Amino acid sequence: MFSKLASRPIAIGVAASLSMALAATTTTSNDVASCDSSSPVPVSKMLSTIQSSLSRIEATLGIPPPAPKYTPPSGASYNPTVPSVPPVTPHGIDIVLGAQWGDEGKGKLVDILSQTYDVCARLKSLELAGVKWEGRIKLSDRAHLVFDFHQEVDGKQESKLGRNKIGTTKKGIGPAYASKISRNGVRVGDLKDMEYFEERFRILCDYQMQANPGLKIDVEKELDYYRKISPYVQNMTTDTIEYTNQAYLAGKKILVEGANATMLDIDFGTYPFVTSSNPSIGSVLTGLGVSPRKLNGIYGTVKAYCTRVGEGPFPTELVDQPGSTGEFLRSNGYEFGTTTGRPRRCGWLDIPQMKFSTNINGFTSLNLTKLDVLTGLPELKIGIRYTLDGKPIDTMPANLKIMTSSKFKVEYEVLPGWTEDISTCTKFAELPPNAQKYVLRVQELIGVPIRWIGVGPNRLDVVDRGPGWDVVEQKRM
Repeated sequence: MFSKLASRPIAIGVAASLSMALAATTTTSNDVASCDSSSPVPVSKMLSTIQSSLSRIEATLGIPPPAPKYTPPSGASYNPTVPSVPPVTPHGIDIVLGAQWGDEGKGKLVDILSQTYDVCARLKSLELAGVKWEGRIKLSDRAHLVFDFHQEVDGKQESKLGRNKIGTTKKGIGPAYASKISRNGVRVGDLKDMEYFEERFRILCDYQMQANPGLKIDVEKELDYYRKISPYVQNMTTDTIEYTNQAYLAGKKILVEGANATMLDIDFGTYPFVTSSNPSIGSVLTGLGVSPRKLNGIYGTVKAYCTRVGEGPFPTELVDQPGSTGEFLRSNGYEFGTTTGRPRRCGWLDIPQMKFSTNINGFTSLNLTKLDVLTGLPELKIGIRYTLDGKPIDTMPANLKIMTSSKFKVEYEVLPGWTEDISTCTKFAELPPNAQKYVLRVQELIGVPIRWIGVGPNRLDVVDRGPGWDVVEQKRM
């Protein structure tokens, strides 16, 4: 909704670069003839020619050859060369997104990264953190307002669902989105013209009271309140689309923190047990009003295990029993809802879910959090595959009935645990061998470099494996 932001151009520009490289690449007459259907050639020669051409294209584009896949010998401990990950670039828009069901620890990474950015989007609790925010916060004039009656409606709707409740936080988000989609919502920018605001507000209140019998709204009292705060809000209101794009053109570094997480996305999540918005990569474009050409690093935040608050499917959930692994994770990881205080459901890391999230968001690097919470477990499990009636499922099922079927199973891979305290580790090589093995196996299964690793509860308890970013290691020494 406001604050600091940054990144460089990504995949959208690849096609143009490739066509330019093709035009710039010199080909011999033999090369052309080899691909001519009128001149039959052996398949092996054709493939060799294609590979040669691709190599020249890659060289023209400056693309390094792929690193060989690391395969540890049977029974050997992990001690591979850490693969390189993309550096943080001088300017543009970088995004931190939640890759699971929320509460992954995005804020910790944003807190550290934001020190080197010029603009940040969606930072909260600034005053409590001692940050001077006056004159620095920008509210979008297109942001929709959530009113008290939205929260009241939210609570009533949830109560009516009974056993089929969604698990909403009852903060009014869903009803506010319903107002937006119904085109009778009221936006922040409307406060600039109180006559117009009053007109829009009365229409919205009439609609809500008709749609929700028993709902009472003191319209005049509410309007009096908004007349008083209007000047204060207007001082912070701006066209954030223009602001963000001008910051980008001026070479500013922009950091964006997504709300919630991918598996709570209204379209891609475990519907209907989702939020009302799109907390995945698409919302960055529609929420900020920026072109995908301006995006650079997309950092997915994922816990070393998995949690979920509220209702909905959770394939790798550990059923709670006294002394169970799920109870161990909840206790060691302080897994209780930030907003509601509800105990979070805990389970093993879910690779099919993470691959699904990666497909949607196109993560360039991962931020693996709370690795330290796993310390002390004799063995660790990773959910690597879904099956239905014994047959593999290649993707995240859209039909939730499948995921709750007795025939739906998760296959696990078991890795050894560790007992050493990792909270003082500042480099990847300092982690216990089994902790390194776990991180590298997760990276291999998901197929995205793990750049940051959370090793403790404190702000700087982070191991960074990437180049050109040693803020954490310097401050901890």
